Amino acid sequence: MTAVIRPANAEDYFAWRALWDAYVAFYGTSVDEAVTAYTWQRCLDPDSPMFCRLAERDGEVIGFSLAVLHEGSWVRTPICYLEDLYVAEAQRGKGVGRALVADLIDLGQRSGWSRLYWHTREANAAARRLYESITPASGFIVYRVDL
Repeated sequence: MTAVIRPANAEDYFAWRALWDAYVAFYGTSVDEAVTAYTWQRCLDPDSPMFCRLAERDGEVIGFSLAVLHEGSWVRTPICYLEDLYVAEAQRGKGVGRALVADLIDLGQRSGWSRLYWHTREANAAARRLYESITPASGFIVYRVDL
């Protein structure tokens, strides 16, 4: 059965939170509780550029995407940054990650976005296989300064 992709709503908090905690653990890091609460708040706020889409199968939330719309200096229409994507470990390899990305592509085409982009760790081979089956890597290298 194909996963259904839909917007997150307030009742989804506990299901999303379990996946969020697993996602953060996957990357071997931690996120302050106040930041996690703020992230969820922004996902539900219709005035926030951040939004959350959930993958659901048989009534169970099994994955999510968190994305942010922003302006760009080279385009006139919004750009979507897919900041976070996670699929429950037991659901991997079943097309859920692909469905979450396809959902954003479809949403972007219907909404008039100029592009969708994301990044992942170089060593995340499974994610890279999926992503590179959708589009080639851009060739850009990410530099980051934590402030």
